[in-house]
Amino acid sequence: MPIYVYEILDAKGRPTGEAFEIVQPMKDDALTKQPGTGKPCRRAIVAPAIAGKWSGLNKGTLSDKNLDRLGFTKYERKGKGYMEKTAGKGPQAIGGD
Repeated sequence: MPIYVYEILDAKGRPTGEAFEIVQPMKDDALTKQPGTGKPCRRAIVAPAIAGKWSGLNKGTLSDKNLDRLGFTKYERKGKGYMEKTAGKGPQAIGGD
């Protein structure tokens, strides 16, 4: 499910500068009131965070060594239905016969 950003509105419908994030299914309608406080709000338009060569996540951030340090496990496909571990804890390989 995506994380949406909402901005709080004043009595005249103008943004106050306050915002909050909420995990919400895409099929749900946008919120009109902040959960808990009941303040009026609207969904904000923000740029998505996408990893890739064009983003701020460079190769060093996604390197096997860094992923291992952060506690992630990474597997790479080596054949149909077979993957080998390149970083992290876990079985050395997944799949295969």
